[in-house]
Amino acid sequence: MQTRTYGLVRWVNLSLLLLYPLAWAAPLMQAGLLPLFGLEQISVLTGLRSLWATDIFLALVVTLFALVAPYVKTIGLALVHFGRAGTHLLPLLSFLGRLAMADIFLIALYITVTKGIGVGRIETQWGLYLFSSCILGSIWCSSVTKRDKTK
Repeated sequence: MQTRTYGLVRWVNLSLLLLYPLAWAAPLMQAGLLPLFGLEQISVLTGLRSLWATDIFLALVVTLFALVAPYVKTIGLALVHFGRAGTHLLPLLSFLGRLAMADIFLIALYITVTKGIGVGRIETQWGLYLFSSCILGSIWCSSVTKRDKTK
């Protein structure tokens, strides 16, 4: 059973290498200033493009949280799974997973604040669920890997 679960973890982790870029381009939400105007779709990539034009520091932080941390963690886990890297990387990979989860928190905070102000209108889209699922799947992969590799 342990071998079967670990095999599943490898495939889930490898699938994240394809799902993350899809999640970055997928619409996280639709936002509009007032109900009279149309809604604009916002994805991780469109949000980053906007941030690079206005706030470079915040753009760097979001790029680290949303793109670099989860992808590097996924590659690192794949290297551990296939014996190309040692288990000494697991604490670092766990830390990278926490950074990626912080991005989900920032998105949720943004949605909550905007809805609370009552000026604009926000509708969550399927990309938010895909991105959140990728992060949670990555956390699951790393926890199973840590459990199995430290035995």
